[in-house]
Amino acid sequence: MDAIYIEYHFQVFPKEPATEILIAQLSFAGFESFVENEEDLIAYIQKQDWHPDILKDIFIFNSDEFKITFTQNEITKTNWNEEWEKNFSPIQINNLVSIRAPFHNNKPLLYDIIVVPKMSFGTGHHETTHMMIQYLLATDLQNKKVLDMGCGTGILAIFSEIKGASSIDAIDIDPWCYENSLENIQRNNCQHISVKKGDASLLPGNTYDLILANINRNILLADMKRYTDCLDEKGILLLSGFYQEDISIIDKEVVKYGLTFQKKIIRNRWAALKYLK
Repeated sequence: MDAIYIEYHFQVFPKEPATEILIAQLSFAGFESFVENEEDLIAYIQKQDWHPDILKDIFIFNSDEFKITFTQNEITKTNWNEEWEKNFSPIQINNLVSIRAPFHNNKPLLYDIIVVPKMSFGTGHHETTHMMIQYLLATDLQNKKVLDMGCGTGILAIFSEIKGASSIDAIDIDPWCYENSLENIQRNNCQHISVKKGDASLLPGNTYDLILANINRNILLADMKRYTDCLDEKGILLLSGFYQEDISIIDKEVVKYGLTFQKKIIRNRWAALKYLK
């Protein structure tokens, strides 16, 4: 039987930092998937986990700094593709990377990635994914071993293989993301990606030439030692998922483990950092 979900559309003003706070509080309340776009934040919770007072303890609603309104409706998992197809548009990055759905016409670019994100994060539209792809474009991945931590749709793992990586581990704790990554890997005919459901506790015993971690700030801080422990000498660590105001606290944690800052990219207040071990 298909899972039934309650879908919320939140209109948030001003968007930042309210959207990030709202996502964190909704996650704690049991919401499991989010889609952030220019108009609103869409959040999903399984009907079996939902109750009429689910938003009662979402404290940001009580703040005078932000205005948040919402609508809600009930959907089934099988309706998601139809809803997504209505709203997803193809994108191009640096006139080199095309990210599209199977039903989009392909603009001929050097790299072509096909994704159907369902409820997973990572279509390239969000600033953080966009910046990580920019880093990958400038990185030699030939025969490299890569970790995509918090893989979402699997888009960064897929692009890593396209660019020549010989072995990629893609890890996400969200069952939707795990399932969606497997599907997208198959769509792109990838042969060298291993998808795992879990968190940073899966990392000990593995080593990587490149680690990609596009996750929220608190998870990055909590798991930084595990990332740096499994990064090879002269390995690269690429981090995103946080705002430029968070750079100093992220940087302090990374350099504590002996890594050297290389570069930063800022896009609409979101940040992406590059470090070398």
